[in-house]
Amino acid sequence: MGSRGLRGQRVVVIGGTAGIGLAVAEAAAREGAEVVVASRRRESVDAALERLPSGAEGYALDATDEDGVRGFFGRIGDFDHLVYTAGESLLLESLAESDPARARRFLDTRLWGAYAAVKYGSPAIREGGSVVLTTGTAGRRPMPGTSVAASLCGAMESLTRALALELAPVRVNVVSPGVVRTELWRDLPEEDRDGLFTSAAASLPVGRVGEPEDIAEAYLYLMRGGYSTGSVVVVDGGAVLV
Repeated sequence: MGSRGLRGQRVVVIGGTAGIGLAVAEAAAREGAEVVVASRRRESVDAALERLPSGAEGYALDATDEDGVRGFFGRIGDFDHLVYTAGESLLLESLAESDPARARRFLDTRLWGAYAAVKYGSPAIREGGSVVLTTGTAGRRPMPGTSVAASLCGAMESLTRALALELAPVRVNVVSPGVVRTELWRDLPEEDRDGLFTSAAASLPVGRVGEPEDIAEAYLYLMRGGYSTGSVVVVDGGAVLV
């Protein structure tokens, strides 16, 4: 499978209409994959389909709706790779100011949405196929205000390792991006967001923050690479070193 890349394979990207997910879908399509993207808002799906090659499929899907997720996989049929990048904007707040209900909603999409997607999607994965999930470096390098994000990241890494054993020979891996210029940061005021990107770029060995296309390469590697499972691939510009 790895030697022929993704040509002729079917790749499902939940969260595939913006940011890293869309970059993964576009990169997979360039390699000749048939791409299926899904996200919550129909208008985002339609906009993504305008960027993707003809023949790409797109569906509106609320990843927190278990019945909807089950029905989605019942409709689309067999495929080779499942990629999960869905998530709301980052939740950054101190413990004292935190809202447990908001924290639960954050985990609903990023953790439990991924869990349901793998539960209902994995039976349809063809021989030699894979699952690629998404975490982040907050689990390894937490900062004040990242308790919820760090908790999620630790959970995703542990979930990946457990699923790699339970679903074998389907391979299950997870990508851990650092600071990436995506809609993830949209809730920050523009001035704060620009300041974050500038300071992060200055601190990183690579001298810049990531772009979605940088991170997409890791997902493609894990889809192609038949000898990787239970792995965490960190793509952070060297942030864990500094």
